[in-house]
Amino acid sequence: MGCCSSASSAAQSSKREWKPLEDRSCTDIPWLLLFILFCIGMGFICGFSVATGAAARLVSGYDSYGNICGQKNAKLESIPNSGMDHTQRKYVFFLDPCNLDLINRKIKSEALCVAACPRQELKTLSDVQKFAEKNGSELCRYNLKPSEYTSSKASLCPKLPVPASAPIPFFHRCAPVNISCYAKFAEALITFVSDNSVLHRLISGVMTSKEIILGLCLLSLVLSMILMVIIRYISRVLVWIVTILVILGSLGGTGVLWWLYAKQRKSPKETVIPEQLQIAEDNLRALLIYAISATVFTVILFLIMLFMRKRVALTIALFHVAGKVFIHLPLLVFQPFWTFFALVLFWVYWIMTLLFLGTAGSAVKNEQGFVEFRVSGPLQYMWWYHVVGLIWISEFILACQQMTVAGAVVTYYFTRDKRNLPFTPILASVNRLIRYHLGTVAKGSFIITLVKIPRMILMYMHSQLKGKENACARCVLKSCICCLWCLEKCLNYLNQNAYTATAINSTNFCTSAKDAFVILVENALRVAAINTVGDFMLFLGKVLIVCCTGLAGIMLLNYQQDYTVWVLPLIIVCLFAFLVAHCFLSIYEMVVDVLFLCFAIDTKYNDGSPGREFYMDKVLMEFVENSRKALKEAGKGGAADARELKPMASGASSA
Repeated sequence: MGCCSSASSAAQSSKREWKPLEDRSCTDIPWLLLFILFCIGMGFICGFSVATGAAARLVSGYDSYGNICGQKNAKLESIPNSGMDHTQRKYVFFLDPCNLDLINRKIKSEALCVAACPRQELKTLSDVQKFAEKNGSELCRYNLKPSEYTSSKASLCPKLPVPASAPIPFFHRCAPVNISCYAKFAEALITFVSDNSVLHRLISGVMTSKEIILGLCLLSLVLSMILMVIIRYISRVLVWIVTILVILGSLGGTGVLWWLYAKQRKSPKETVIPEQLQIAEDNLRALLIYAISATVFTVILFLIMLFMRKRVALTIALFHVAGKVFIHLPLLVFQPFWTFFALVLFWVYWIMTLLFLGTAGSAVKNEQGFVEFRVSGPLQYMWWYHVVGLIWISEFILACQQMTVAGAVVTYYFTRDKRNLPFTPILASVNRLIRYHLGTVAKGSFIITLVKIPRMILMYMHSQLKGKENACARCVLKSCICCLWCLEKCLNYLNQNAYTATAINSTNFCTSAKDAFVILVENALRVAAINTVGDFMLFLGKVLIVCCTGLAGIMLLNYQQDYTVWVLPLIIVCLFAFLVAHCFLSIYEMVVDVLFLCFAIDTKYNDGSPGREFYMDKVLMEFVENSRKALKEAGKGGAADARELKPMASGASSA
């Protein structure tokens, strides 16, 4: 089942006729077994971390002496204050919760088990003593009694003032309620912000606008669902509608920003108090940057749309075919939900296991004399295995979605009488995937993993060496990262078409990839023309969702006159809107790509004669006729356009 084959077998494969949906057999079984063994290894990592007590240490928390809070503990050798009974002390309290170690991503502070978290700020040691006497929660070291707090060294008690804190649900850690600690953490990470007060205002803007952010995220989800439903019924005019709405949305957003800038600039500055003058100047500068950025984006978008306008007619017909598929297969709309749900479940499991690994191992003393838990020996490399599992299994889940969509669309296309379609083609496709093709999906996702891991390693090296490497090394690193990214995108596209070929003819991954590659190469110009326009139209749909969500965000956030704080909420909302729109419209893109490959195979191996009838329905035949007319007009218009719209290879002319 390897990718290498002899010349004779390749010749036989090229002569083999495709028999859609006729023969079903298991594909790439060794890769399925390898994937199962890998998943067993992932389960072993989770089981090891739980068995070594990491689960209890993660959930209940532990102090700086190795004692787990909320239970009795065994004495650790040569560790003072270990083996204590913390049955009544169920929460972890940090003496200095804002002392953050950015390198190791942890709190560099002594941790104690306490009975309750201080809900109010404690400004003096007397307040700490009163809190201990009233609530029975001692916030200083274990060897101190509450009566000795005021006369003890400051290093033995929490740093003053003690911020108000509340326990984190399920994890029993006292976390500061005030976000000042997190703001300081962000200041250390974000180096391009020179004015820390600006960063504080940005973070506070996110916190005060969290309800609006959540509402706008839900709005983007609703808009994406509405667009998917509309695509099914107005596919013929969809391109023009999306184009007009994007023009109006981009112009409207740009116009509103310039209007707000003009309004802010004309507002009298005599009424502004001196303390607010700098904030007003920041607001005016921020609005100018927003308006200029929106203007540049709108101009670039108009130029691209002007360049692509001649190819819109061909895309309309193809979108109509895809719209008809969604009418017959309505469950395709909900495919992103199942994939997202599966990914979230796996990511939650992966993060929990990662946290378990962070508290697994045996107790050792660090340089400060406190206890840390570390894994020694070969097991310390379980992190790498776990990271590879994150990439491979995530890609496997996404590949399962691609195979499911491909199987359902292939079933629709190659069923001559649509009344004989399965009751739920999506579930029928899932059934075939589980019974026959999980090995193919495992192999395809592993290939993507092999490309993605080196790219991530190079990106990590680039981030660590930033500012230290010379210009030549920086150029080489960026070039390698770019090449690997391009290779990953090409392999993703080839994998998707290989899954389609597997769904059609039930062949293994390498055979399917080769057959699909041959079809795509034979129709390279048509693939470039149609897919580029189709992808651009779907991109406009994503831009429409982002513009509508961003415009709604501007209107809702307009009550905050501090325009500088808009940036983080708007970035969060727009990124989420684009992600949601991409998840939904990528399904439509998959359907278009699968239909195109089916159409290419149909026109190559069938000619409409008895025994070799076309599988395509009337709508696709109309698409062929419209394409031929467009090709004739393009041939009259110029040789360049005629070459660009080259007809389908081996049979397209007979269509």
